[in-house]
Amino acid sequence: MTIEVEWARMTAPELRALAARANALVVLPVGSLEQHGPHLPVITDTASASAAAIRAAQLVADDIPVAVLPGLWLGMSEHHLPFGGTISLDYDAYHGILRSIVRSLKALGFKRLLIVNGHGGNIDPLAVAVRELAVTFSMPIVATTPWMLASDEIAAIAESETPRHACEGETSVMMAIAGDIVRTDKFDEAVQQAPKRVEAPPGFSRFYSFSERAPVTGTWGDPRPATPEKGECFLAIQAKALVQAMRDERLWSAPDPVWQQDRGQGSTSGTLD
Repeated sequence: MTIEVEWARMTAPELRALAARANALVVLPVGSLEQHGPHLPVITDTASASAAAIRAAQLVADDIPVAVLPGLWLGMSEHHLPFGGTISLDYDAYHGILRSIVRSLKALGFKRLLIVNGHGGNIDPLAVAVRELAVTFSMPIVATTPWMLASDEIAAIAESETPRHACEGETSVMMAIAGDIVRTDKFDEAVQQAPKRVEAPPGFSRFYSFSERAPVTGTWGDPRPATPEKGECFLAIQAKALVQAMRDERLWSAPDPVWQQDRGQGSTSGTLD
């Protein structure tokens, strides 16, 4: 019998019982609603993160009580606005949504949260939000971007540079999970870029929109080598890496209450008095 792992398909009593278990884990896929060139749907990042999260949860459900929330389809995507089809949050709104989710989980009795991210523009804001929320709510909260895990295994399968944006990797995954909404007839159009994309010099950071990074089509990478079979392989690699994270005790220790009154007068690990 298959164990249900999708939050939206469970009843409230089932979720209440799940939250009561000591090692219950909630997984939140996060993505975006943004342009993905002429060939991929705007829900790509959210759909791919959700697929990887659900597959990983199914692999651990026998021994870890786990529930995967519906994918958060709003992310920080202002750099994609010039191409249309994009809805973006600013950081305050994004942090506020995440805070409300964590606050709700805390009230329900859940003790751990894994955020599985499918959108590059979310990486930096997630890094800040996770460390703040973990301390605020005294809850281990871990964020990861599956495309950044097991990069050697992914590279061994890919024929072109990936991960990028609307590239071979993302296109393969979407062909595997939602092939009917992938426009394979637009692959050649997707790679027609001019002029060359703009990048900051190494060691510097600034804002560039995708009209500067991927002019004309909004595609960064080559979707033409994509296949559904590669998509299944990419998802299997990502799910395996997520399973390892779910089982890694180093990730799930209680956060140090650094803002607690007089914490600076307390002990620190590995330090002699």
